[in-house]
Amino acid sequence: MQQWLKIGLVVLSLLLANTVVAHQLSTSYIIAEMDDTGRINGEWQLSLTDLELAVGLDLNSNGELTWGEVKSRQAEIASYLAENLLLSRDNLSCNLRFEVVDRLQDHANEAFAVTDFSGQCAISGSLNVKYNAIFSLDSSHEMVLNIGDGSNMHSFVLDDNTRQIDLDLKEGSWQTTFKQFVYQGVIHIWIGIDHILFLLALLLPAVLQRKNNQWQAITSVKTILTNTVWIISAFTLAHSLTLTATAIGWLTPSSRWVELGIAVSVLFAALNNIWPVVLRLAWLTFAFGLLHGMGFAGVLGELGLPADQQLLSILAFNLGVEIGQLAILAILLPLLILLRNTKLYSKGIMPVGSLLIAIMAVQWSIERW
Repeated sequence: MQQWLKIGLVVLSLLLANTVVAHQLSTSYIIAEMDDTGRINGEWQLSLTDLELAVGLDLNSNGELTWGEVKSRQAEIASYLAENLLLSRDNLSCNLRFEVVDRLQDHANEAFAVTDFSGQCAISGSLNVKYNAIFSLDSSHEMVLNIGDGSNMHSFVLDDNTRQIDLDLKEGSWQTTFKQFVYQGVIHIWIGIDHILFLLALLLPAVLQRKNNQWQAITSVKTILTNTVWIISAFTLAHSLTLTATAIGWLTPSSRWVELGIAVSVLFAALNNIWPVVLRLAWLTFAFGLLHGMGFAGVLGELGLPADQQLLSILAFNLGVEIGQLAILAILLPLLILLRNTKLYSKGIMPVGSLLIAIMAVQWSIERW
Protein backbone atom coordinates (compact mmCIF):
# COMPACT_ATOMS: atom_id res chain seq x y z
CA MET A 1 0.00 0.00 0.00
CA GLN A 2 2.79 2.42 0.84
CA GLN A 3 4.46 1.76 -2.50
CA TRP A 4 1.22 2.50 -4.34
CA LEU A 5 0.68 5.59 -2.24
CA LYS A 6 4.10 6.93 -3.26
CA ILE A 7 3.34 6.28 -6.91
CA GLY A 8 -0.03 7.94 -6.50
CA LEU A 9 1.46 11.05 -4.95
CA VAL A 10 3.86 11.38 -7.88
CA VAL A 11 0.91 11.18 -10.28
CA LEU A 12 -0.94 13.72 -8.16
CA SER A 13 1.89 16.21 -8.41
CA LEU A 14 1.63 15.99 -12.19
CA LEU A 15 -2.14 16.42 -12.17
CA LEU A 16 -2.46 19.32 -9.76
CA ALA A 17 -1.05 21.79 -12.26
CA ASN A 18 -4.13 21.20 -14.41
CA THR A 19 -6.83 20.97 -11.78
CA VAL A 20 -7.90 24.60 -11.81
CA VAL A 21 -8.63 24.95 -15.51
CA ALA A 22 -12.09 23.39 -15.37
CA HIS A 23 -13.94 26.64 -14.73
CA GLN A 24 -11.53 29.34 -15.88
CA LEU A 25 -12.21 29.45 -19.60
CA SER A 26 -11.39 32.51 -21.67
CA THR A 27 -14.51 33.55 -23.59
CA SER A 28 -15.52 36.58 -25.65
CA TYR A 29 -18.92 37.47 -27.10
CA ILE A 30 -19.94 39.07 -30.39
CA ILE A 31 -23.57 40.00 -30.99
CA ALA A 32 -24.41 41.46 -34.39
CA GLU A 33 -27.24 42.09 -36.86
CA MET A 34 -27.14 42.77 -40.59
CA ASP A 35 -29.96 44.46 -42.52
CA ASP A 36 -31.09 44.02 -46.12
CA THR A 37 -28.62 46.63 -47.37
CA GLY A 38 -25.61 44.77 -45.98
CA ARG A 39 -25.20 47.19 -43.08
CA ILE A 40 -23.93 45.45 -39.95
CA ASN A 41 -24.05 46.68 -36.35
CA GLY A 42 -22.85 44.84 -33.30
CA GLU A 43 -20.85 44.72 -30.11
CA TRP A 44 -17.80 42.79 -29.03
CA GLN A 45 -17.40 41.86 -25.37
CA LEU A 46 -13.84 40.94 -24.40
CA SER A 47 -12.70 40.41 -20.82
CA LEU A 48 -10.31 42.92 -19.28
CA THR A 49 -8.05 39.99 -18.40
CA ASP A 50 -7.74 39.05 -22.07
CA LEU A 51 -7.31 42.67 -23.15
CA GLU A 52 -4.51 43.05 -20.62
CA LEU A 53 -2.75 40.07 -22.20
CA ALA A 54 -3.33 41.39 -25.71
CA VAL A 55 -2.56 45.12 -25.49
CA GLY A 56 -1.36 45.78 -21.92
CA LEU A 57 -3.87 47.84 -19.93
CA ASP A 58 -2.13 47.97 -16.55
CA LEU A 59 0.08 50.95 -17.29
CA ASN A 60 1.53 51.31 -13.78
CA SER A 61 1.93 47.53 -13.35
CA ASN A 62 0.26 47.52 -9.94
CA GLY A 63 -1.97 44.54 -10.72
CA GLU A 64 -5.16 46.63 -10.60
CA LEU A 65 -6.95 47.99 -13.66
CA THR A 66 -8.73 51.35 -13.60
CA TRP A 67 -11.25 52.75 -16.06
CA GLY A 68 -8.76 55.47 -16.87
CA GLU A 69 -6.16 52.91 -17.91
CA VAL A 70 -8.68 51.19 -20.16
CA LYS A 71 -9.72 54.50 -21.78
CA SER A 72 -6.10 55.52 -22.34
CA ARG A 73 -5.54 52.43 -24.52
CA GLN A 74 -8.52 53.03 -26.81
CA ALA A 75 -6.46 53.31 -29.98
CA GLU A 76 -4.54 50.09 -29.24
CA ILE A 77 -7.76 48.22 -28.39
CA ALA A 78 -9.51 49.34 -31.60
CA SER A 79 -6.46 48.40 -33.66
CA TYR A 80 -6.26 44.96 -32.05
CA LEU A 81 -9.96 44.28 -32.63
CA ALA A 82 -9.78 45.39 -36.25
CA GLU A 83 -6.83 43.08 -36.90
CA ASN A 84 -8.51 40.05 -35.39
CA LEU A 85 -12.11 40.22 -36.63
CA LEU A 86 -12.47 40.07 -40.39
CA LEU A 87 -15.82 39.84 -42.16
CA SER A 88 -16.44 39.33 -45.85
CA ARG A 89 -19.52 38.68 -47.95
CA ASP A 90 -19.60 37.27 -51.45
CA ASN A 91 -15.75 37.29 -51.22
CA LEU A 92 -15.74 41.07 -50.66
CA SER A 93 -14.33 42.45 -47.42
CA CYS A 94 -16.68 44.30 -45.11
CA ASN A 95 -15.52 47.73 -44.02
CA LEU A 96 -15.70 47.65 -40.19
CA ARG A 97 -15.32 50.56 -37.79
CA PHE A 98 -14.78 50.01 -34.07
CA GLU A 99 -15.94 52.63 -31.57
CA VAL A 100 -14.35 53.46 -28.24
CA VAL A 101 -14.91 51.23 -25.21
CA ASP A 102 -17.69 53.03 -23.35
CA ARG A 103 -19.06 50.48 -20.88
CA LEU A 104 -18.42 47.24 -19.05
CA GLN A 105 -20.46 44.02 -18.97
CA ASP A 106 -20.32 41.41 -16.23
CA HIS A 107 -20.06 37.68 -16.98
CA ALA A 108 -19.58 35.19 -14.14
CA ASN A 109 -18.25 37.98 -11.88
CA GLU A 110 -15.66 39.04 -14.47
CA ALA A 111 -15.57 42.46 -16.15
CA PHE A 112 -15.78 42.62 -19.95
CA ALA A 113 -15.06 45.71 -22.05
CA VAL A 114 -17.83 46.35 -24.59
CA THR A 115 -16.86 47.81 -27.96
CA ASP A 116 -19.54 48.71 -30.51
CA PHE A 117 -18.76 48.28 -34.19
CA SER A 118 -20.48 48.90 -37.49
CA GLY A 119 -19.71 48.40 -41.12
CA GLN A 120 -20.86 47.82 -44.67
CA CYS A 121 -20.84 44.47 -46.42
CA ALA A 122 -22.05 43.30 -49.82
CA ILE A 123 -25.84 43.23 -50.10
CA SER A 124 -26.07 39.47 -50.67
CA GLY A 125 -24.06 36.27 -50.53
CA SER A 126 -22.53 34.01 -47.89
CA LEU A 127 -21.00 35.79 -44.92
CA ASN A 128 -17.51 34.69 -43.84
CA VAL A 129 -16.36 35.41 -40.28
CA LYS A 130 -12.66 35.10 -39.40
CA TYR A 131 -11.66 35.47 -35.76
CA ASN A 132 -8.10 35.31 -34.42
CA ALA A 133 -8.09 37.22 -31.12
CA ILE A 134 -6.41 35.78 -27.99
CA PHE A 135 -5.66 32.33 -29.47
CA SER A 136 -1.91 32.95 -29.57
CA LEU A 137 -2.06 33.91 -25.90
CA ASP A 138 -4.55 31.30 -24.70
CA SER A 139 -5.35 28.32 -26.92
CA SER A 140 -8.44 27.48 -24.80
CA HIS A 141 -10.08 30.79 -25.74
CA GLU A 142 -13.55 30.67 -27.33
CA MET A 143 -15.68 33.27 -29.06
CA VAL A 144 -19.47 33.02 -28.85
CA LEU A 145 -21.08 34.55 -31.94
CA ASN A 146 -24.76 35.46 -32.15
CA ILE A 147 -25.60 37.02 -35.50
CA GLY A 148 -28.84 37.48 -37.43
CA ASP A 149 -30.72 39.48 -40.03
CA GLY A 150 -33.79 40.37 -37.98
CA SER A 151 -35.61 37.16 -38.92
CA ASN A 152 -33.09 34.38 -38.33
CA MET A 153 -30.55 34.14 -35.56
CA HIS A 154 -27.38 32.05 -35.84
CA SER A 155 -25.27 30.92 -32.88
CA PHE A 156 -21.72 29.64 -33.19
CA VAL A 157 -18.73 29.01 -30.95
CA LEU A 158 -15.33 29.57 -32.57
CA ASP A 159 -12.17 28.17 -31.02
CA ASP A 160 -8.51 27.64 -31.82
CA ASN A 161 -9.36 24.75 -34.13
CA THR A 162 -12.25 26.53 -35.88
CA ARG A 163 -11.34 30.15 -36.43
CA GLN A 164 -13.73 30.92 -39.29
CA ILE A 165 -17.19 30.05 -40.50
CA ASP A 166 -19.38 30.66 -43.54
CA LEU A 167 -23.10 31.22 -43.11
CA ASP A 168 -26.16 32.26 -45.05
CA LEU A 169 -28.15 34.69 -42.95
CA LYS A 170 -31.34 33.94 -44.88
CA GLU A 171 -31.43 30.28 -43.92
CA GLY A 172 -32.92 28.98 -40.71
CA SER A 173 -30.27 28.04 -38.20
CA TRP A 174 -31.78 25.59 -35.71
CA GLN A 175 -29.74 22.68 -37.09
CA THR A 176 -26.53 24.65 -36.78
CA THR A 177 -27.39 25.83 -33.27
CA PHE A 178 -28.25 22.27 -32.24
CA LYS A 179 -24.93 20.88 -33.51
CA GLN A 180 -22.96 23.73 -31.95
CA PHE A 181 -24.43 23.27 -28.48
CA VAL A 182 -24.20 19.46 -28.57
CA TYR A 183 -20.52 19.86 -29.38
CA GLN A 184 -20.04 22.38 -26.57
CA GLY A 185 -21.76 20.03 -24.09
CA VAL A 186 -19.36 17.21 -25.01
CA ILE A 187 -16.31 19.46 -24.80
CA HIS A 188 -17.25 21.03 -21.49
CA ILE A 189 -17.71 17.77 -19.63
CA TRP A 190 -14.41 16.52 -21.03
CA ILE A 191 -12.58 19.59 -19.73
CA GLY A 192 -14.58 19.69 -16.47
CA ILE A 193 -12.06 17.82 -14.35
CA ASP A 194 -14.17 17.96 -11.20
CA HIS A 195 -17.15 16.37 -12.99
CA ILE A 196 -14.93 13.67 -14.49
CA LEU A 197 -13.37 12.85 -11.13
CA PHE A 198 -16.81 12.65 -9.51
CA LEU A 199 -17.80 10.07 -12.14
CA LEU A 200 -14.51 8.23 -11.60
CA ALA A 201 -15.05 8.18 -7.83
CA LEU A 202 -18.46 6.58 -8.45
CA LEU A 203 -17.12 4.06 -10.97
CA LEU A 204 -14.09 2.85 -9.00
CA PRO A 205 -16.19 0.81 -6.52
CA ALA A 206 -18.87 -0.12 -9.10
CA VAL A 207 -17.06 -3.39 -9.91
CA LEU A 208 -16.62 -4.28 -6.23
CA GLN A 209 -18.85 -5.25 -3.32
CA ARG A 210 -18.33 -4.85 0.40
CA LYS A 211 -17.99 -8.16 2.31
CA ASN A 212 -16.43 -8.79 5.72
CA ASN A 213 -15.28 -5.16 5.84
CA GLN A 214 -13.32 -5.61 2.62
CA TRP A 215 -13.79 -4.75 -1.04
CA GLN A 216 -14.19 -7.87 -3.18
CA ALA A 217 -14.79 -8.28 -6.91
CA ILE A 218 -18.35 -8.65 -8.16
CA THR A 219 -18.43 -11.89 -10.15
CA SER A 220 -21.39 -11.08 -12.38
CA VAL A 221 -20.80 -8.52 -15.14
CA LYS A 222 -24.60 -8.18 -15.42
CA THR A 223 -24.76 -7.05 -11.77
CA ILE A 224 -21.98 -4.51 -12.40
CA LEU A 225 -23.80 -3.11 -15.42
CA THR A 226 -27.11 -2.95 -13.53
CA ASN A 227 -25.54 -1.10 -10.60
CA THR A 228 -23.75 1.29 -12.95
CA VAL A 229 -26.93 2.03 -14.89
CA TRP A 230 -28.72 2.97 -11.65
CA ILE A 231 -25.91 5.25 -10.53
CA ILE A 232 -25.40 6.96 -13.90
CA SER A 233 -29.16 7.31 -14.45
CA ALA A 234 -29.57 9.01 -11.07
CA PHE A 235 -26.73 11.41 -11.86
CA THR A 236 -28.06 12.10 -15.37
CA LEU A 237 -31.64 12.75 -14.25
CA ALA A 238 -30.54 15.05 -11.43
CA HIS A 239 -28.14 17.23 -13.38
CA SER A 240 -30.53 17.42 -16.33
CA LEU A 241 -33.23 18.83 -14.05
CA THR A 242 -31.11 21.54 -12.47
CA LEU A 243 -29.22 22.36 -15.67
CA THR A 244 -32.53 23.11 -17.39
CA ALA A 245 -34.10 24.92 -14.43
CA THR A 246 -31.02 27.09 -13.86
CA ALA A 247 -30.48 27.89 -17.54
CA ILE A 248 -34.12 28.94 -17.94
CA GLY A 249 -33.89 31.09 -14.81
CA TRP A 250 -36.15 29.14 -12.48
CA LEU A 251 -33.19 28.65 -10.15
CA THR A 252 -30.59 31.33 -9.42
CA PRO A 253 -28.02 29.68 -7.17
CA SER A 254 -24.80 31.36 -6.04
CA SER A 255 -22.04 30.16 -8.36
CA ARG A 256 -19.57 30.22 -5.48
CA TRP A 257 -21.61 27.84 -3.33
CA VAL A 258 -22.40 25.61 -6.30
CA GLU A 259 -18.71 25.23 -7.13
CA LEU A 260 -17.89 24.59 -3.49
CA GLY A 261 -20.69 22.02 -3.27
CA ILE A 262 -19.34 20.23 -6.35
CA ALA A 263 -15.90 20.03 -4.76
CA VAL A 264 -17.42 18.63 -1.55
CA SER A 265 -19.38 16.05 -3.56
CA VAL A 266 -16.16 14.83 -5.17
CA LEU A 267 -14.48 14.69 -1.76
CA PHE A 268 -17.30 12.70 -0.17
CA ALA A 269 -17.54 10.22 -3.05
CA ALA A 270 -13.79 9.60 -2.93
CA LEU A 271 -13.59 9.22 0.86
CA ASN A 272 -16.62 6.95 0.83
CA ASN A 273 -14.57 4.51 -1.25
CA ILE A 274 -11.88 4.38 1.42
CA TRP A 275 -14.10 4.47 4.50
CA PRO A 276 -17.52 3.27 3.25
CA VAL A 277 -20.48 4.96 4.89
CA VAL A 278 -23.02 4.76 2.08
CA LEU A 279 -23.05 1.55 0.03
CA ARG A 280 -26.16 2.27 -2.05
CA LEU A 281 -25.12 5.32 -4.00
CA ALA A 282 -28.06 6.00 -6.31
CA TRP A 283 -29.96 8.47 -4.09
CA LEU A 284 -26.78 10.15 -2.91
CA THR A 285 -25.64 10.43 -6.51
CA PHE A 286 -28.97 12.02 -7.39
CA ALA A 287 -28.53 14.65 -4.67
CA PHE A 288 -25.01 15.51 -5.75
CA GLY A 289 -26.10 15.46 -9.40
CA LEU A 290 -28.40 18.39 -8.67
CA LEU A 291 -25.31 20.45 -7.77
CA HIS A 292 -23.40 19.36 -10.86
CA GLY A 293 -26.34 20.36 -13.06
CA MET A 294 -26.15 23.89 -11.67
CA GLY A 295 -22.45 23.88 -12.49
CA PHE A 296 -23.13 22.82 -16.08
CA ALA A 297 -25.73 25.58 -16.32
CA GLY A 298 -23.09 28.11 -15.28
CA VAL A 299 -20.93 27.06 -18.21
CA LEU A 300 -23.94 27.22 -20.54
CA GLY A 301 -24.71 30.69 -19.25
CA GLU A 302 -21.17 31.81 -20.10
CA LEU A 303 -21.67 30.57 -23.65
CA GLY A 304 -24.83 32.62 -23.98
CA LEU A 305 -28.23 31.43 -25.16
CA PRO A 306 -29.82 32.77 -28.36
CA ALA A 307 -33.10 34.37 -27.35
CA ASP A 308 -35.15 32.67 -30.06
CA GLN A 309 -33.60 29.21 -29.55
CA GLN A 310 -33.16 29.08 -25.80
CA LEU A 311 -34.85 25.75 -25.11
CA LEU A 312 -33.22 24.12 -28.14
CA SER A 313 -29.78 25.26 -26.96
CA ILE A 314 -30.38 23.92 -23.44
CA LEU A 315 -31.56 20.53 -24.72
CA ALA A 316 -28.66 20.29 -27.18
CA PHE A 317 -26.07 21.19 -24.55
CA ASN A 318 -27.59 18.68 -22.13
CA LEU A 319 -27.46 15.99 -24.83
CA GLY A 320 -23.81 16.84 -25.44
CA VAL A 321 -23.06 16.44 -21.73
CA GLU A 322 -24.70 12.99 -21.79
CA ILE A 323 -22.75 11.95 -24.89
CA GLY A 324 -19.50 13.06 -23.28
CA GLN A 325 -20.40 11.28 -20.06
CA LEU A 326 -21.25 8.03 -21.88
CA ALA A 327 -17.97 8.21 -23.79
CA ILE A 328 -16.06 8.40 -20.50
CA LEU A 329 -18.11 5.50 -19.15
CA ALA A 330 -17.50 3.41 -22.29
CA ILE A 331 -13.74 3.82 -21.87
CA LEU A 332 -13.43 3.35 -18.10
CA LEU A 333 -15.96 0.65 -17.20
CA PRO A 334 -14.59 -2.15 -19.43
CA LEU A 335 -11.12 -1.44 -18.06
CA LEU A 336 -12.33 -1.62 -14.46
CA ILE A 337 -14.21 -4.86 -15.19
CA LEU A 338 -10.99 -6.41 -16.51
CA LEU A 339 -9.00 -5.31 -13.45
CA ARG A 340 -11.57 -6.07 -10.74
CA ASN A 341 -10.37 -9.63 -9.93
CA THR A 342 -6.79 -8.59 -9.20
CA LYS A 343 -5.50 -7.64 -5.75
CA LEU A 344 -3.75 -4.77 -7.47
CA TYR A 345 -7.16 -3.21 -8.12
CA SER A 346 -8.92 -3.75 -4.79
CA LYS A 347 -5.83 -3.09 -2.65
CA GLY A 348 -4.05 -0.50 -4.77
CA ILE A 349 -5.75 1.20 -7.69
CA MET A 350 -9.17 1.73 -6.10
CA PRO A 351 -8.09 3.08 -2.66
CA VAL A 352 -5.08 5.03 -3.92
CA GLY A 353 -7.04 6.47 -6.84
CA SER A 354 -9.78 7.52 -4.44
CA LEU A 355 -7.22 9.09 -2.11
CA LEU A 356 -5.75 11.14 -4.95
CA ILE A 357 -9.21 12.32 -5.97
CA ALA A 358 -9.94 13.26 -2.34
CA ILE A 359 -6.73 15.32 -2.08
CA MET A 360 -7.58 17.19 -5.29
CA ALA A 361 -11.12 17.79 -4.00
CA VAL A 362 -9.70 19.26 -0.77
CA GLN A 363 -7.62 21.66 -2.86
CA TRP A 364 -10.69 22.72 -4.85
CA SER A 365 -12.70 23.18 -1.65
CA ILE A 366 -10.06 25.49 -0.21
CA GLU A 367 -9.80 27.48 -3.44
CA ARG A 368 -13.57 27.88 -3.74
CA TRP A 369 -14.29 28.73 -0.13
